[in-house]
Amino acid sequence: MFDLALSEAGAQIILATSSDDKYPPEHMIDGKDETFWATCGLYPQEFVIRFTSLVNINSVSITCYNIRDIKLEVNSDDSQNFKTIEQKEFQSSDSAPQIEDFSFGNVKAQNLRVVIESGYDHFCAVYKITVNGTAVH
Repeated sequence: MFDLALSEAGAQIILATSSDDKYPPEHMIDGKDETFWATCGLYPQEFVIRFTSLVNINSVSITCYNIRDIKLEVNSDDSQNFKTIEQKEFQSSDSAPQIEDFSFGNVKAQNLRVVIESGYDHFCAVYKITVNGTAVH
């Protein structure tokens, strides 16, 4: 099992609802702890990670800031038909980063969509998303 969401593993951000030249969405998958994606201040916000092939997702970990409600969705092809696999309300962490973990059996996916439905402030940030799993053979 390894991190399927790293850009060096071939993962790509194929959609993000906001982008800033200083804090682009690709920062979430660059493997660095100090970089991040910043949202533009309206909700909902979302991003989609495309994996290099069909994968089995075992767990997802998100390091973020100011997120209140989040939804994780997957699909196994290039359609827009996503299936919700988790919804959660995060606790406010004041000035500390939020680290949230999600565990699954084996969830098959080609794409992972993360929908930030609301936040504790106008802006939120995602520092890192880790997707542990294996390629489907």
